[in-house]
Amino acid sequence: MKSNGSEPAGAKAFYVTTPIYYVNDAPHLGHAYTTVAGDVLARWHRQRGEQVWYLTGTDEHGQKIMRTANANGVSPQEWCDRLVEGAWKPLWEHLEIANDDFIRTTQKRHTDRVQEFVQDLYDKGEIYQGGYEGPYCVGCEEYKLPGDLIDGQGEYEGQKVCPIHKKPVEILKEENYFFKLSEYGDKLLAHYEANPGFIQPESARNEVVNFVRQGLQDLSISRSTFDWGIPIPWDDKHVIYVWVDALLNYATAVGYNENPEKFESTFPADVHLVGKDILRFHAIIWPAMLMANGLPLPGKIAANGWLMVGGEKMSKSNLTGIKPQDLTSHFGVDAYRWYFLRAIAFGQDGSFSWEDFTARYTSELANDYGNLASRVAAMVGKYFEGSLPEASTAGEAEKAVQNGLATTVAEADRRIGEELDFQGGILTIFDFIKQVNGYITEQEPWKVAKDTSKEGQARLATILYTAAESLRAVAVLLHPIMPDTSEKLWDSLGAETSLGALADQTVQETGTWGRLPAGSTVTKGAVLFPRLEEPAKA
Repeated sequence: MKSNGSEPAGAKAFYVTTPIYYVNDAPHLGHAYTTVAGDVLARWHRQRGEQVWYLTGTDEHGQKIMRTANANGVSPQEWCDRLVEGAWKPLWEHLEIANDDFIRTTQKRHTDRVQEFVQDLYDKGEIYQGGYEGPYCVGCEEYKLPGDLIDGQGEYEGQKVCPIHKKPVEILKEENYFFKLSEYGDKLLAHYEANPGFIQPESARNEVVNFVRQGLQDLSISRSTFDWGIPIPWDDKHVIYVWVDALLNYATAVGYNENPEKFESTFPADVHLVGKDILRFHAIIWPAMLMANGLPLPGKIAANGWLMVGGEKMSKSNLTGIKPQDLTSHFGVDAYRWYFLRAIAFGQDGSFSWEDFTARYTSELANDYGNLASRVAAMVGKYFEGSLPEASTAGEAEKAVQNGLATTVAEADRRIGEELDFQGGILTIFDFIKQVNGYITEQEPWKVAKDTSKEGQARLATILYTAAESLRAVAVLLHPIMPDTSEKLWDSLGAETSLGALADQTVQETGTWGRLPAGSTVTKGAVLFPRLEEPAKA
């Protein structure tokens, strides 16, 4: 994992989180989708010149983990260690995820602080002991309301099943400890009303608001039928409910009760990215817990939709899981990062298709973007021996490109940086790429090159400078999405400072025209998006 290498200090950091993922199996495309989205958002804000803290990690307690470990003949801790070090962390490295921290809920920095948080709630009278009996889904690690269940099909016909995992629930009866969640319904509704952007998208917000209006039940925050979890500090016969344990990672990872300076400069999260199936935990239980302990609430909880294959949510339990490496080995990592955010509107469900990926790769990446970079480098090499010429005859056509860039920067910054509209931001950037391609087609530099007069050569120089300067801006704008490709393009344009270091290449300054100096050595490097060979489909 590649971080920006800096601790949050001074002004509050822009704090982005993914869910911490359950390590009952290896990651699939759905996990990677959310993590890449968080990475793009974090990188974008870094390129604004902001201090950023990007957190991801793994959720390692609970009955599901214990059962999976037992089925594989190892201890729960051994199972978690194997999956984290052998599957999860290597994938994030592979996908160029630039997270600043990776939290594991079995780490002492987490377990000790969780006990302290829950003890504080207990001392404040927010937790009491009582009994509960109800349907429980081990896959969700959640008690279900009877109305949440659906009729089973196939082998489960005649039984009530979890709507997400499509498997029968278990009826559990336990003496547990309860958090007084029911007392926070009105406070939560007031917060939603005062902060309409707190839950996104609007459909997710409406779902949560309607659920809370129906009345909340107190939350069982302990389990006593198994021991794979963090013990309740005042009663070690119970372990803390895995969701209470998991949600607190957002606080423990940034110094809760341990490093006040870091906590103050980072917490709360500005954006929690979550899957819509875990929205209620983040939009109801998490803020209620924070309210109860007098801590500030996050700025935004953004629920992405499900990735679908063959009409089924992508998950191991539905046997539609596809390894990201199945795709990156064929399309490349950068194209992979680009495709899912470009093809699916964040917050909505979307279907993955090998054919769609291939078509978009060929049309948009190879033909529109890659071919533009190759053509410009080739012409600068052919007509000016690789030395970027100076623009001296800029007219209306060039002004249109410059205005197009300024509009693109502002709109992409708003869509990606503020609205989490990754698809809209990417389309905006690629509309500019199409504009530059159209500019070259209209200006016909290959014809202008035949005019060897001083005026003709000055016109040719202006056309090629305009195209190269446009590519300079595109490299910066697409760097959060396709970092490796952007670095290659940046290097081919002869820029002296590393794009990764970003020097003075912030998003806001990208639209300032003329930042690529004349005289830069432009080289035609490797093809950015090579021709695809026909693969065996995943």
